[in-house]
Amino acid sequence: MPIYEFYSPDTHRIYSFYARSLAYADKTPRCPDGPQYRMQKMISPFAVVGRAKEKTESPSATGTADDARMDAALQAMEREFAGMDTENPDPRQLGRMMRRMAELTGEKMPAELEEMTRRLEAGEDPEKLEAEYGDALEEPETESPTEASQEDETKKARLKSLLLRRRRAPTRDTTLYDMADYVK
Repeated sequence: MPIYEFYSPDTHRIYSFYARSLAYADKTPRCPDGPQYRMQKMISPFAVVGRAKEKTESPSATGTADDARMDAALQAMEREFAGMDTENPDPRQLGRMMRRMAELTGEKMPAELEEMTRRLEAGEDPEKLEAEYGDALEEPETESPTEASQEDETKKARLKSLLLRRRRAPTRDTTLYDMADYVK
């Protein structure tokens, strides 16, 4: 029977749930740390031995070549930064990760974020830089938010999220929970 993983953005933890039947496949359990916390289903990494060569009628079903390249680049980046100390990250490594993420998105960083990344790469304290640049990152790049395209806002949000929310990897709860106990 499957083991499903769920991430709680409120607690920044990953939980594993054992499902005794496939009836739980579309269900989301409540958080073991409290029912007030949200849960999101995760796709766990796994190995694939072979790859079937099937044709699909819809090109969107398999994604584009850009999606495949982006996925491969993100996986390489994940491997590269897997050893990062989540409790006390190295500022140089954090700066390098931010620069790589900007390169992957193909988006030019705003001047404030570029300066912050440069200073992180030089080894400055991330907490000090976050306090110094936090307000600048909140303001839109243009005078009117309607002038910026939705795609630019999405890319900017990804970079900001990487710095402010994903600076530390989520912790993993080592307990295997019985899904039946946590589904409504």
